[in-house]
Parts: sequence; C-alpha cells; structure tokens
Amino acid sequence: MDMKSTDLVALFEKSLAGGAQEKLDEIGIVVQVGDGICRVHGLENAVYNELIEFEGGNRGIIFDLDESSVSIFLLYTTVPVAELEVVKRTGEVFKAPVGMELLGRVINAAGKPIDGRGDLENKEFWPVEATSPGVVERSPVNESLETGIIAIDALVPVGKGQRELIVGNRSTGKTSLALDTILHQKGKGVFCIYVSIGQRQANLARIIRLLVEQGSLEYTVIVSADSGDSILSQYLAPYVGCTIGEYFRKQGKDALIVYDDLSNHAIAYRAMSLLMRRPPGREAYPGDVFYLHSRLLERAGKVVNGGSLTALPIVQIQSDDITAYIPTNLISITDGQIFLDAQLFKSGIRPAINIGLSVSRVGGAAQTKAIKKTARTLGLELAQYRDLLDFSQFGTELDKASQRRLTRGQRAVELLKQPQMTTYSFVDQTLMLFVLQEGALDELATSKVQPFIVQFVSYVQSVYPQLYEAIERSKDISDQSHDELVGIVKEFSSLFVGPETR
Repeated sequence: MDMKSTDLVALFEKSLAGGAQEKLDEIGIVVQVGDGICRVHGLENAVYNELIEFEGGNRGIIFDLDESSVSIFLLYTTVPVAELEVVKRTGEVFKAPVGMELLGRVINAAGKPIDGRGDLENKEFWPVEATSPGVVERSPVNESLETGIIAIDALVPVGKGQRELIVGNRSTGKTSLALDTILHQKGKGVFCIYVSIGQRQANLARIIRLLVEQGSLEYTVIVSADSGDSILSQYLAPYVGCTIGEYFRKQGKDALIVYDDLSNHAIAYRAMSLLMRRPPGREAYPGDVFYLHSRLLERAGKVVNGGSLTALPIVQIQSDDITAYIPTNLISITDGQIFLDAQLFKSGIRPAINIGLSVSRVGGAAQTKAIKKTARTLGLELAQYRDLLDFSQFGTELDKASQRRLTRGQRAVELLKQPQMTTYSFVDQTLMLFVLQEGALDELATSKVQPFIVQFVSYVQSVYPQLYEAIERSKDISDQSHDELVGIVKEFSSLFVGPETR
C-alpha cells in the first residue's frame, strides 16, 4: 500500500492534536536537599513563587531561578524529601483559606487547622500575594479604633485603616497591649486576626486560653507559625493573616490584624536569603527586606466601600535602641509608633508607654470630639512633668507654679496606669480625663487616684445615666453637659472616701 506524503502530514497533525488535549505534567528531579530548601532540576518553564508538589506529599514554593535548576523552600518540616524524588508543577501560586468560617479557629501558615476542631468548611482560597489598594480606592482614616487603653486613645490614637507600630524591649508588654486591644473589640463588629511568628507554642496556648476565657476567640482568627515550623511557614504567616483580613474588608467589615512579631519574620527571611546565597547587607539582612515589610503593611488601609484593615505590627528591639535596621524600616513604613520603655516598665508604670517617643501621624482625626476636648493639654502636662522631675532631683526648690505642674503630672501618670485585661470605653476615658482637667485629683494622694476615677465613672453611669448616654450618643461634650459634669465632680468629691493608707 502506497502512502502519500500528504497522508503522513495529516496523520501527524491528528496525532499532535490528540496529544494537546491531554494535560501533560511537567516534572523535575530533586538534586539537593537540606535546611528546609532543595534544588530541583528539570522544571524549565517554572515561574517565581509557583507552588510545587513533591511525590512524597510535601509542598514548596520557588524562590530562586537558575539556568539549570530552581530553589524550592519546603512548607512542612515533618514530611521528608529525598534526593532523586520526583516533583511536579502545579501552575498555581500559594493560596490561603478565607471566609467567615475561620472565625474562632487556629490555623497554621499552610492553612490547615491545628485546634483539633475538625476541617475548615470554607470554600474560597485567595493568593497570599496581592497588590495593595491604590490611592483612588482608599478612604481617609477618620474613624477611631478604640483600644480601650487611655494612654493610647488620648495621646497616640489609632484609626480604622491605620498602621501603628508597637516597639519595645523583650518583656515590656507589647503582646499584652495588642491583646487588650483585641479584647476591647468585643461587641464592636471588628474582626481580629492574630499572627504568631516564631513564638513558642506555650505562649500561643496561653493567648488562646485568654481569648477563650474572655469570650473573644469567636471574632478572632489565629494564624500560627511557631519556632518549630519551617522558615517558609514563618515567612508566609503574616501574608496569610493579611489575606484573611482583606477578605473581611472586602465584605465591608472592619478588621484588625496583629503581627507578633515582624523581627522574627525578618530573621526568617534573612535565613532564606542566606540559604539561597544572596549577598547580605546591613546586619546580614538582604537588601530587599524593606520591600518585604512595605508590601505587607501597605495592604492595610480603609477603602471606599467602608471596610478597613488596621495593622498593629510588633517589633522587638534590644536596649531600647530604635535605630536598629528593622525598627527604622518599620517606623518609616507605618503611620506612627507606640514605644514601650523598659525603665518605665521596671518603675511600675503599666502600660509603659514613652509619650515622648510615641506618635500617631493620623492624630486627632482618629479621636472622638469628647476625648479630643478632655485630652487637649495632657501631652503638654506630661512633657512638663518629665522636665520638672529631672530638675527637682537636683534638690532645687521649685516655685508654686512649678510645684502645681509637678503635682498635676504625678496625677496624670497615675491616671494613665491601667491593669492588664482592663479596658475602658471612650465615655469612661472622657470622664476620667475630665476629672483630671478640672483639677479634682490635685489634692488627692496618688494612691487614691485610681479608686477615685473608677468610682466616679461608676457614679455617673448609675446616678446620671442620661448624661452618660448623651456623651456616648453624640461622642462629644456639649456646653450643657460640661456644666453638669462640673457640678457632678464637686458632688462626688465631697462623697468620696478613698482606701485607707497604711
């Protein structure tokens, strides 16, 4: 039988068309593995950040492309990877689970639940890398996000959509500050995400127990990448948490995310860069570590549809040195910082917020009118107190005006002290600051300041509920309310009997 050349061409075309309909897997071979990274040969068409599957069940992400091989970081430390193992391209990027079903759950950086409550029921997965909202999409930060902490709400206010850095030494109350803010969001319609990066499992267990006891886990999602997880998990965790927060924002909700802490995140990225033989820079960090955090924190913000994502990144420093590489990077990215001073902490001032080094670049736009009126001179009084305190330690006799400023400053410091897991609404804070403003605390002993302000708030709430509700409703103190409060302060001062001093 004679076969013409045209018949052969047609036969080849038919064969190729049939093969194109079948999806062929592109595979490679592991040529080197160790320290959570492996090199794979054969994935010629692979792309940066692509998700790769291993024959043994592990997964990884491509972070480096060479001429003959690719570098893949492994997602799981418990699943072994051997040389000559076959790997397969997925053609997709790493995605995180999102949805309302995640509220009350604890997941790892891979998106798997680790709280023993069964599988997740969500049906949506979003890429963890996303572009931040543009200028046109954003809305000005002009709505207060109450933290319940007087020193913050009065002096360094946080607005919905803001990025406020919490910076301080080890064991100065950084995590406690963020947790108190999460606890205060109960009943306020704000969904919270807590991202634990490089922490011990015991610390995370204590945090979860606290949230459960306070009834706050039901509106919180916890993303954990503890110190025993892979460096890829510690690198991915904040992006996974941010993606979940963006989902809440897209639904028109307000979300708050805490990154605890980004110094561990930078250390994980430094380890990844050094393993890929990239040149080290300052403090051995790679040159793009600034971009690492900027593209993460820029995703926070308030958008036009009303939803917002507020970020509270935490960074740990040594010896109160905020001029280190990572802290200065984060200070330049964020909209302000809350600096926790180790010396203040040791002297018994909790929260140990250094007002001189703390700032909010949103300022009064993130405050209610009531707090703005009552806290107008608080920062100046505290600054004068610090200066006079240093001056008075030389034994110099002060004039009466300076003594009054010193006395007022002492009372202000006592008022700003706040026990952990105790938060106040903006009305309570307004009433406390009003008492200080009117000078009703000047004649009290410092040991009686806290009992006085707490009992005064309770007195107004129980005896004058209409006034309390009026301030809560209007978020302002009218002239009539001001005059009425002046009389109430005098009335309560005559009734107050402080605790006995021994």
